[in-house]
Amino acid sequence: MKLTVQEAAKLLNTTERSIYRWIKQSAIPCQSVNDNYRFHRAELLEWATARGLSVSVDAFPPSRRIVDNSASGFATALRAGGIHHDVEGTDRESALRAIVNRIPLASETDREFLFDVLLAREAMGSTGVGDGIAIPHVRSPVVLPANQPAVTLCFLARPVDFHAIDDRPVHTFFSLVTLTIRSHLYLLSRLSAALQDPRFKQAVVDRATPEEILTEAMRVDRASGADPEDATK
Repeated sequence: MKLTVQEAAKLLNTTERSIYRWIKQSAIPCQSVNDNYRFHRAELLEWATARGLSVSVDAFPPSRRIVDNSASGFATALRAGGIHHDVEGTDRESALRAIVNRIPLASETDREFLFDVLLAREAMGSTGVGDGIAIPHVRSPVVLPANQPAVTLCFLARPVDFHAIDDRPVHTFFSLVTLTIRSHLYLLSRLSAALQDPRFKQAVVDRATPEEILTEAMRVDRASGADPEDATK
């Protein structure tokens, strides 16, 4: 289901008037359906993150079903995905391949398929959100077999041209692996909110140690009311 103007305004913590202004300016991704505007959740989160807009994480409440496990906090998912420094990559393709190789996936997962999907997504428009950061993902989430939701953070040894929104080379990548579409949207909203937090953002920009970045991620979870360890109870 896609969002209405009212729901989009709630997600972006803004007014319906602002939404209509952005529509008039052709500044926000939307579709016109029978004279009504509709918004794709993942596209809207991507758009907001790239423009430094705050999002309402309450718009994607976590499921309480243990089989979904989408209630894991951002810090928990980041710990599961791992934080990797000095990742090799000389261009967009080699960087994405190196990142895919570091994402924790089930042994039966076709990593080449995931690489192809992410590369095709970048051909449609860069996921570089500015300040040297990219969030490679697809607008219609690809759900992969995994033990739990994971966010993998990779710092490249050298920045690469990623056609980012601010035309700056990209050196930092956040990649999401989820079990359901619901958990994908939930984690994407949590990541977007974390990147608006000055202390977490600075730790990322400074390429701090994994322990320091995880500490900031746990603080962000607590500030947002999420359990940084696990909320599946």
